[in-house]
Amino acid sequence: MPITKGYQQLVAEAMAQVRTYSVEEVRARLDDPHVLVVDIRDVRELEREGTVPGCINAPRGMLEFWVDPASPYYKQVFGDESKEYILFCGAGWRSALATQTLQAMGMTNVAHIDGGFTEWVKQGAPVETMEQHKARRQAKA
Repeated sequence: MPITKGYQQLVAEAMAQVRTYSVEEVRARLDDPHVLVVDIRDVRELEREGTVPGCINAPRGMLEFWVDPASPYYKQVFGDESKEYILFCGAGWRSALATQTLQAMGMTNVAHIDGGFTEWVKQGAPVETMEQHKARRQAKA
């Protein structure tokens, strides 16, 4: 069966429909209590590369289930309408598609980071290791 719409076209369509922030814009808002940065990469990527300080992890494969209050996997962290959820992945492709999907689900308070974690690191933005990430989460619990 031939592919009639490739990933590049899907990502381009998503990018045209979603709010996109630069690394600089997100970095300036890391301490904003109304912003929650969401790493949608696989846990193996986080372990290998680290992540954005203060973010939460919501693996791409579970995101729709964690966001939907009707899902048995719903996570309350996604129920705060006063927050803006800024997603990122490795290069900005998965996060563009995920942001588009969350918008299709009805979320209006969602965006993503242009260039993803690769661009984050390239611009020298702060990174925490997976161990630091886990310790911070445990300290909040």
